[in-house]
Order: sequence, then structure tokens, then C-alpha cells
Amino acid sequence: MTPMPSTLLRFSISLIMACLAYLPLQAQELDCQVSVIAPTINNVEASVFDQLETAITEFMNGRRWTTDEFLLTERVTCTMQITINKATSQTNFEGTIQVQSSRPVYNSDYNSPLLLVNDNDFDFTYSPGTLLQYSQDQFRDNLTSVLAFYSYLILAMDYDSFSLEGGTNLYSQAQTVVTNAQGLSSPPRGWSAADGKQSRYALIDNILSQTFRPLRRCYYEYHRQGLDNAFDDPTAARLSISDALIKLRNVHRIRPANYNLQTFFQAKKGEIVKMFGPAQEGERARLLPVLKLIDPGNIPVYDQGLG
Repeated sequence: MTPMPSTLLRFSISLIMACLAYLPLQAQELDCQVSVIAPTINNVEASVFDQLETAITEFMNGRRWTTDEFLLTERVTCTMQITINKATSQTNFEGTIQVQSSRPVYNSDYNSPLLLVNDNDFDFTYSPGTLLQYSQDQFRDNLTSVLAFYSYLILAMDYDSFSLEGGTNLYSQAQTVVTNAQGLSSPPRGWSAADGKQSRYALIDNILSQTFRPLRRCYYEYHRQGLDNAFDDPTAARLSISDALIKLRNVHRIRPANYNLQTFFQAKKGEIVKMFGPAQEGERARLLPVLKLIDPGNIPVYDQGLG
């Protein structure tokens, strides 16, 4: 066989690389930054937590959570900060997990916060070098189940923000994670109604109920009909956002001080103040009493920014 001339070989390689450059790069859905800290733990080597951080990062970003095709630029930006407060052994840990996510706003370089939740019921087992494996059909361990639950929740909220109730299937996947955990004789904390109104069980049970449909509609109207149009018509965008927020009174009336509204406003309060602070007095006066009614925990924030 006659060898290909070097000039022709270089040309062929260049041509292939040029063609590949124009092909869309497919990617997993999440772009998750993970941090594991253990500031008070002295009985476990620090390298264990470094390995755990790497394992969780690979688990979150290396797994396909949907059947949809994502480009690298379309991945959902999120963070997880895990704080280890107690090590009952070399492999058993107790701590908290803070989960945040955001989505891009059309015609801007701004990312709007979607989720900010602090989960204090996070007990798990991890052995260094162990490959994290998850099955949607069964509860394998608490670590991967918690991670999968929040993966589906992050994606569901993102989908809801781009299409009306677009995240239904993903919320159902998160509910399946909860159901699998409840199949245990003694589920870890956070998976059952007995664990209180600020649990993973409460989050998903609420959002899939008819009562919380205004909140799901709010995710769409606030972001797709509001923020995404802010560049072209900021006044109309604010009107869509305020209308969406005002409709949340129906949720508050039936379930006052519920966990889902708390997590929504925990993520959104600063953004709302920035959006409506420069608005006309009439716009602010229309929205302020509603915010103070449905989000009483942040009344000082609204009074200072919108009063």
C-alpha cells in the first residue's frame, strides 16, 4: 500500500478537524460545581473528603438525567456545598447540603437564580475509591439518592422556567426517588412526611399537587414572559413578573408559610428588589403588600428595597 504523502495527510487531518469544529458538541445536562468541607472533623483524613468531592462532581456531571440532547452551552449551572458536621466512623457521615441553580436570561449575560435550598437531613455512607452508582428502580444508598433527587429537581425547575409545566416528568422522577426511599423499613431522614414540612418529601409532594400549580406557572411567566423580555421592554417584563408573583397569593392562602414558597423567595428576593427598585412608585406599591403577605420572613428586605 502506497503511503499517503505527508502534505496530503496533514491536509486530511486539518479537514477532519475543521468539520468536527462545526458539529454540535453533545453534553450531559448539568454543569455542577461541588464543594465538600469538613471544618470540625479530625478523625478522618482530609483526603477522604477530597475524593468524595471528586466522586460527586463526576456523578452529577457525568450522568445523563434525561433523554433530551443538550449542547455544552445549554448545561444547567448549579452548585452543591456539602458540609460534614460529624463522622460517626471512617465511612459514616452526617451533615448538610446546600443546592443552588440558575438559568440564563435572554439577551443578557445575567443568570437568574432558580433554586436555593438548605437540606439539614443529610446522613450518608462513603468509602474512598467507591464508584457512586444510582438506579432509578431501587434505593441503593442515601448519598446517591439525595444527589439524584436534587438533580431532577434542578432540571425540573429549569424546564418549568422555559415552558409551562415543562418539568412535570422530571418532578415525577424526583418523586420516584422519594418513593423508593420510603420502601425501606427505616428510611433515612428527609424522605417521609414524618420528617416535617421542610423536607425533600414536602418539596416534591407540594410541587406536584394542584395547590401549587400557580407556583409552577410563576416559574414560566416570571422567567420566560418576564425576564427574557426585559431587554426589549423592561416595563412590560416587570408587569409579567408582578402578575406572576401576585397570583402566588392563592398558594399562600391555602398553604401559608409553606416550604416551596420559602425556597422560591430565598432564591428570588434580591432579584425582585433589583428589578422593581428603579420602577415607578405605582408598580412598587402594587407589588410590595403582596410580597410582605406571602413572604413575611423577608419583609425588611422588601421595605428597604421597595418601600
